[in-house]
Amino acid sequence: MTATKQSAEPGYSAGREANGDSKSEALAQDRTDMAEDRTIMAVERTFAGWMRTAFASIAIGLGFRALFGAFEPPYIAKGIATGFILLAIWIAWSAQARANASFDKMRDHAVDRPERRSLRLIAAAVSVGAAILVVGLWVLHDGSLSGL
Repeated sequence: MTATKQSAEPGYSAGREANGDSKSEALAQDRTDMAEDRTIMAVERTFAGWMRTAFASIAIGLGFRALFGAFEPPYIAKGIATGFILLAIWIAWSAQARANASFDKMRDHAVDRPERRSLRLIAAAVSVGAAILVVGLWVLHDGSLSGL
């Protein structure tokens, strides 16, 4: 997700370019900028972790449905599986909202932070896929559309 900015100026050059008394302050500013860029990358990794958690929730839902598919009445297994898949949708949207809120508080320096719409697109893709799975759980019977 993160790309290093390509420009004529290196990302943290204030400390190298400063002289005398201002050098200490410039180096401190460079360290602050580096810390903020590391935080941006940490937020990206956290977002990716939450997306993995959403996919794990989907897998648990599908696994529960596969394991207890012959459970009577069938709507109990489908309901529990649906709950895990809906949890995945909530996790995806919550993760993108938290990541975007964190990115709004930071400025990027030598790295590019992801665009808001990119995170929303990822959350939307996970949500659409999960919603299709929910519909498939309730509509498909033994791999066919019998009963429609």
